[in-house]
Amino acid sequence: MFTAMFGSVEVGIIYAIMALGVYISFRILDFPDLTVDGSFVTGAAVAAMMITTGYDPFLATVIALFAGFLAGCLTGILHTKGKINPLLSGILMMIALYSINLRIMGKPTVPLLAEETVITKLRTWWDSTGIDQWMNNILENIGLGAFIPATWGILLLMIVLTGFIKIILDQFLKTEIGLSLRAVGDNDGMIRSFSANTDWLKVLGLGLSNALVAFSGALVAQHGGFSDVGMGIGMIIIGLASVIIGEAVIGNKTIRSATFAVIIGAILYRIIVTLALRVEFLETGDMKLITAVIVVFALVVPKMIGQQRARKRKKIRMLNEGKNIRQSGDQVASIKSDL
Repeated sequence: MFTAMFGSVEVGIIYAIMALGVYISFRILDFPDLTVDGSFVTGAAVAAMMITTGYDPFLATVIALFAGFLAGCLTGILHTKGKINPLLSGILMMIALYSINLRIMGKPTVPLLAEETVITKLRTWWDSTGIDQWMNNILENIGLGAFIPATWGILLLMIVLTGFIKIILDQFLKTEIGLSLRAVGDNDGMIRSFSANTDWLKVLGLGLSNALVAFSGALVAQHGGFSDVGMGIGMIIIGLASVIIGEAVIGNKTIRSATFAVIIGAILYRIIVTLALRVEFLETGDMKLITAVIVVFALVVPKMIGQQRARKRKKIRMLNEGKNIRQSGDQVASIKSDL
């Protein structure tokens, strides 16, 4: 059980980078971008093909990020210059990317188990530090020897990487361009009336969103040991689930808390799925159903709680008003009796 939960957190922190990308398009730009299902695979495909042809895995992962940025920009251009509906722009780009990804890989699946990847390089470096042995000794001394994972390195290094991306994103969204990006999502017409180039801002925002998605795809492929043309199906729903769960648990009052909520949401989503799959009558093929149920709960439960709190506040207010009226009535009756 501990091993499964540890693996969920490890994978969740990698998917959190993808969820941050979805947050930019879904919350910042208010743009339902289905390109994510394709750009996630584009990142994985580019990284996998470069690694198998001998390129450095770190360089391959960076190039995958730029490939995702290009895909996002194309979606933005379809919408802003082609005047195509946002939803349709994403769908068109997603369909186009399916064929492009097949072209990049040359076949549906590219295995990476025999290749040196970012994950294997990080694991080798981490093993040389001896930190794993030190942490495992502490666990054994306090009687938790049965809960020792294969390595702590990937989890801790991915936490550092995701935290670094979060900080960079927070700082970017506070710059002049970042504030303009947020304003475009809130009120496109008003920002255009200030002579701002909203088209360019949307293209940039979608590019950044899909760059993070592709970057996550490249890391997921190297972590899982393969790149598959179908690995991006339903990725937008997983990203939305992470955003919605995180906001329901942490809140989104500030940009800093919102991006933190997205990361926590991605981890919680993976933990919930892992726990759900341990139920006897559920199978691996029920993954999409579980995702849909999680999203529905994350959307409905906070609204029900909010409505219940609103009714409770209204009831308290009415009781207080009734009490004040009774007190006023008693005062009037007292005055009349004195007369």
